[in-house]
Amino acid sequence: MDVRFLGGAREVGRSAVLVNDALLLDYGMLTGNPPRFPVEAPDPEAVVVSHGHLDHVGAVPALLAGDRRPPIHWTPPTRELGLTLARDTLRLHGGTYDCPFTEEEVRRVTQVSETHGYRESFEAAGHEVTFYNAGHIPGSAHVLVDDGDTRLLYTGDFHTADQRLVSGSTARPDADAVICESTYSDVEHEPRDEIERRFVESIRTAVWEGGTVVVPAFAIGRTQEMLLICAANDVDCYVDGMGKRVTETLRSHPEFVRDAAALRRAKSNARFVDGRDGQRNRIAEQNTVIVTTSGMLSGGPAMTYVPAIRSNPTNKIALTGYQVEGTPGRELLETGRAEIDGRVMPISAQVERYDFSAHADRDGLLDLLGSYRDVPILVNHGDRCETFADELTERGHRASAPAVGETVTL
Repeated sequence: MDVRFLGGAREVGRSAVLVNDALLLDYGMLTGNPPRFPVEAPDPEAVVVSHGHLDHVGAVPALLAGDRRPPIHWTPPTRELGLTLARDTLRLHGGTYDCPFTEEEVRRVTQVSETHGYRESFEAAGHEVTFYNAGHIPGSAHVLVDDGDTRLLYTGDFHTADQRLVSGSTARPDADAVICESTYSDVEHEPRDEIERRFVESIRTAVWEGGTVVVPAFAIGRTQEMLLICAANDVDCYVDGMGKRVTETLRSHPEFVRDAAALRRAKSNARFVDGRDGQRNRIAEQNTVIVTTSGMLSGGPAMTYVPAIRSNPTNKIALTGYQVEGTPGRELLETGRAEIDGRVMPISAQVERYDFSAHADRDGLLDLLGSYRDVPILVNHGDRCETFADELTERGHRASAPAVGETVTL
């Protein structure tokens, strides 16, 4: 089996792995200014998508340019989330170099889409493929690829611990080689119940003291996790941005969430914002909690809420996810100011960060890889892939960290 890394190797973003020059696993983009895409424009016979985040699915419609029509295989939630992201990219960047596809190519996605549940094997480009729950977001999958000689496990993004939204991954299918993500290979996550306790105590205190709390959150997965936490702790909140539409999407796939009834209650507990007639500015003046995109303060309704609350030290901005270098969220954490809508603003409001990661930490990675001690491990999707591969080698694994553009024969 030949495996070529077109992106996502020794980096986080633009994941794309081509198997036997025929089967493409993921085709994402690396957000930035400008965004970056996989290093080659392949012409695969079929595409398999691990989950519905931009760095794994964001460039998929571009594969349908011209007369190319490879089938796209994914779980039902991943299909809907992928289309939502594609339409949002068109809305924001259509007709520019930041958007590698057209509206017509997005329409074609619906024509070639094939959905599958977990543990339901299917054929794609002459390979037998099986999805297993990856515990990352609803619909996320480990992908097992069998070409008749070699069984390759592509972990995608995964988490081994339970979240409120999804249960942790426990699948360990037999495999002859593993491509493993390594996002948090040098981190040990704090226990989730302790993070939730501190988060809830902090936002309650801010509201009790007369403040407004803005909770920037990624639309897919993180927004719903925050709504579930608020509902479970009787914290009233608003929700704004793309997370509203994603919440409705995930409610329509109850079999892919941990507790569909809890998600229904969480939606009922939150007040959805439509943004009309100055509604956002009025909400920002209330003593309340606002869960809103974007998670890194790079766009979305957060562009209204953060300037509105920034001057009052009683207010609070509670960041709930990793802040990529170069984003306004990262700048805010490091300097106390951020560029919002082209203006650099000092922020007097309190700024806090909580590690609600949906990725496995070092212990979770080692736990999964402990089941694959005697097979080659190809480390990808991380900022320290080579270092982690060396650490795995010292622990007795056969590990390496391929570079973008490199082909590995298994």
